Amino acid sequence: MMLNREKKPNQGLWNGVGGKIEEGETPLENVIREVYEETGLKLSDAAFRGMVNWKSDGALYGPMYVYLADYPAAQIVTTPKKVREGILDWKPISWIMAPENRGVTADISKYFRYLFDESATFEHLFIYINGKLIDYVRKTIPEAELEKCSSYGSKQD
Repeated sequence: MMLNREKKPNQGLWNGVGGKIEEGETPLENVIREVYEETGLKLSDAAFRGMVNWKSDGALYGPMYVYLADYPAAQIVTTPKKVREGILDWKPISWIMAPENRGVTADISKYFRYLFDESATFEHLFIYINGKLIDYVRKTIPEAELEKCSSYGSKQD
């Protein structure tokens, strides 16, 4: 499910759903809460698939923790649907990844393909100058760090 943002940043562009981590909240707890708040879908779990950072005019932002979740089949969300943040709609992966698609954020088309690569989990860095994407760096998250990131919010914590 994608969100066409109504406000900055990325106003008018399709992006994933999510939001800021609240104090005392793990990244996994955050994604479960944000998905529910923005879409009404109640997730029972989600799989950690990486991190995204941005460097814009010298300032570093992030990390954004990226998760994938299965759609809860018993739950129904009719789309398109207007919500506080914009418009929700289901978009096919082929549409999101289409090279000619200028309706998605500049970074999502670069890191999205790696979300489905189960052989590795990546950290992505996007470098912007004056709002223009000028560089993209992808590196594998080391196993020790991956275990720490992927266990956030687990029942063992």
